Amino acid sequence: MLLRLISGLVIILLNAAPVVAAEPSILVQGLFRDKALLLIDDEPRFLTTGETSPEGVTLVEANSNHAVIEINDKRERYELGSQIGGEFSPPPILPSVTLWPEQGMYQASGSINGYSVDLLVDTGASTVALNAETARRLGIDYENAPPVAVRTASGMETAYRVQLDRVQIGEIYQRNVAAVVIDGPEPSRALLGMSFLRELDIDHRGDRLELRQKY
Repeated sequence: MLLRLISGLVIILLNAAPVVAAEPSILVQGLFRDKALLLIDDEPRFLTTGETSPEGVTLVEANSNHAVIEINDKRERYELGSQIGGEFSPPPILPSVTLWPEQGMYQASGSINGYSVDLLVDTGASTVALNAETARRLGIDYENAPPVAVRTASGMETAYRVQLDRVQIGEIYQRNVAAVVIDGPEPSRALLGMSFLRELDIDHRGDRLELRQKY
């Protein structure tokens, strides 16, 4: 009887033993301001500061140089490419473009609908903007598009809403990009506005501007 009670006690104690959760395998694939792209147990997780993944991994802090990650109440600092347990294939290389200011502006050569176009990166512009001459050169039938009033440096102008098949800068490209064609000579250089830029990660490092395709 005593032996049976002792055996039962041992079973209860064994069942009550705490279960230690296994730490997930992590690869730091991308670092941005207040965001990080982590491969956790082969699942891509794009976390913002303070966010916890379904695997229990919390992003405490992140910038373009490092990330502070918390796992099972332990915080560590990791750089791009750091691996935490497990074996991984090399991370995919996301297309990026680095620009330097020219006379205070970020300019680049790109293409619209397959035609070469000089571009001016303008985060203050809500959409990609072209002048009438550029639109005609690209074969855009803007005059039959819906008109809209826009404000330019010269005042209010008539513009037309259009959809661009493809916009590309470096290796970064997007399809079906919203744009306007302004019926006049401005802007002299096509504006690469937020209808294109909002789909990218934008990082300022001193004077340098880095545009990176999102994962």
